[in-house]
Parts: sequence; C-alpha cells; structure tokens
Amino acid sequence: MQILYIGKEIEWTKTRKGESMVIESFAKYLIQNAKEYGTSDIHVLPAKENFNLYFRLNGRMEKQYTIEIEEGVRLISYFKYLASMDVGERRRPQTGSLVYELAENIQQDLRLSTIADYKGQESLVIRLLELQEEISLENSTFLKHELRFMKRLIAYKSGLILFSGPVNSGKTTTMYQLVRNRMQQSTMQVITIEDPVEIEEEQFLQIQVNERAGNTYEESLKASLRHHPDIIIVGEIRDEETAQMAVRGALTGHLIIASVHAKNAEGVLARMNELGISLEMLRQTTIAIVFQKLLPLYCGLCEGYCHLHCSHYPVNQKRAALYDVLTSEDIQRITVAETKTATVKRKRNFNHLLKKVYLYGFVSTETYNQYFIP
Repeated sequence: MQILYIGKEIEWTKTRKGESMVIESFAKYLIQNAKEYGTSDIHVLPAKENFNLYFRLNGRMEKQYTIEIEEGVRLISYFKYLASMDVGERRRPQTGSLVYELAENIQQDLRLSTIADYKGQESLVIRLLELQEEISLENSTFLKHELRFMKRLIAYKSGLILFSGPVNSGKTTTMYQLVRNRMQQSTMQVITIEDPVEIEEEQFLQIQVNERAGNTYEESLKASLRHHPDIIIVGEIRDEETAQMAVRGALTGHLIIASVHAKNAEGVLARMNELGISLEMLRQTTIAIVFQKLLPLYCGLCEGYCHLHCSHYPVNQKRAALYDVLTSEDIQRITVAETKTATVKRKRNFNHLLKKVYLYGFVSTETYNQYFIP
C-alpha cells in the first residue's frame, strides 16, 4: 500500500500474512493519528484515480492522505466488517458503530456512515466520539456576559433550557460542563438521555437510546421522570412525543436541559411549535434558549484561522464558542407571528455578537462572512 501524507510518501510493506494485515495496521494508525490531532471526523472519499482521506479539524476538512482506489475499497470494507455492517452491500447507505481497541485499555468509540455516488463508488465517514472531554468554559468562549448568565440559569430548580447550534458546535460539552459546575455546590442526581453517549461522566446516570430495543427518547424520558432526578439532559428533541415529555417534566418540577436543531435562537421556538408545543406553553416552561457556534480564532501568524501545524494556539484551542441567549423575558414579549418567522428584534442577538467579536479582532473577515446568519 502506498500512502501519501502531505506530499511525503510512506511505504506500507506487504507481509506474507497478506494485504489484510497492511489494511489493519493502517486503520489503527489512522485512528491513532486522528485521535492525537483531536479530529471529530475522518472522511474517506473517492476521487477519479485514488481515495482522499480528510480529517475534520476545528470545523474544517484538512486533507491528510491519498491512497490507491483498491486500498481505499479495502479500508472501507475493513471498517464495515468491524462494525458488523453488510460488507457486500455497496449501493445502499449504511450506518454502524464499534469500540475500536487502539492498545490495551485504550479504546475509541466510532460511528460509521457509508454512502455511494452515482458510479457506485462508496465513501465512508468515521466519527470519533470523545469520551473523556472536559474543558473550562471560561477559557473557550469569546464573551463572558452570556456565560455568566447561563451559569445563573443552571441554578434554577425547575424549567426548560433549550440549546441549539450546528452539529459539532459543542452543545453537549456546554451542557455537561454547566451541570458539573452546579454539582460542585450540591449533591444531586443527573440523568442524561443520548444517542449516542458522547462524553463519559461518572457523576451522571447516562442512558443510551436504542430504538431497535424500544428504548426511544420518549420512553427513556418517561422512565427518567419516574426516577425523580434533579436534572435531566436530553441529547435531542426530535419528535412530538419527546417535546411533550420534556415540557411535562419542566412543569412537574424538574430542570430539563435539551438540544433542538434550528437556524438560530428564535428558530427554536418555531421548531418547538412544529413539534406541537404552543408559544403559551413555552412561555410557562422555558427559562432560556441558548444558540451557539464554534468560531475559528484569528491567528496573526497565519493571517486568518489558525492552521493545523501552527503552534500559536494549541490543537484543541483553535476555536472558541459564541453564545446567544434568548431569555425568558424575551420569550414573553415574542408574538405568535414572530415565532412563525423566527425573527425577533433584540440587541444582543447572534449576528450582533458576531460583529462584536469581529471588531475586537478575535475572528477574521472570512469567518465573519461565513458564520453570519442571513
């Protein structure tokens, strides 16, 4: 197998045990390398004459390797085999998961997704779940005002706090760290319901959704409410039943923290409305809505975002979070018409805060234009 790594050729010598050992060795090297760089996803994508392998680092795809077509097909088949996916099926999209053993007592949780193009060439995306992630929110956010407000919100006894933002924007990390901070002041029971569990936390009772076994978000949330916890973290509200159970939990004296996919903070209200929750019910239960994005920090050495091999910022500190908080007072003033259009006139919205960090010089012009919400 011939591997090209950023212009340098690395030879993987074939042994007598065959090419499978070469694939196995390279697969382990690939996962180890991705883990060392703090990669969120590995993309194995077919090209005209080869396969290109990319690491998604700090929200950007960085090309790392180029391998021959034949070796790329074998690599995809190897990971599909490990994840108990149908190796022979290359036309239909497939998903799978596995715990990959890198060394003794060192494991990496992986989520796999395959899809083929119109030529029948299969591509693979491997997501690396970080099970030990714990960071200081103070050191990873642009503006402290919103963070201080969020810390006050988490001290409430009951209510609904909704988080939103793109995939891989740090929502789970933020929710976990806020709850960890509160647990330093008092002992409490915290239950999380996720698909999958992304961060391992011994202080929490963590439930992983398994729809095949009938363990859905709705059923898990219903069972958790009977467990009388102080806080419930819901990985995602994705259907009407889960939305209704979350609201019911907030009304019955629990603090429910959940994520919802939406364009911006105001869009969360529209999304919840689509899921059957009225504006009046949201006014009664919602403490706040937090919308966040991770933005690449401006690097003076790179004259833009900080590149992978630049040492100005550490590998895992090249981005910071920008939070937009829609308060309960804002929600009380919102009309039904504004909910439907997902537009509310207020000063400290996401675009206003984005412009602020841009004028401070924290982000580049390119980043400002890229992350501005039209």
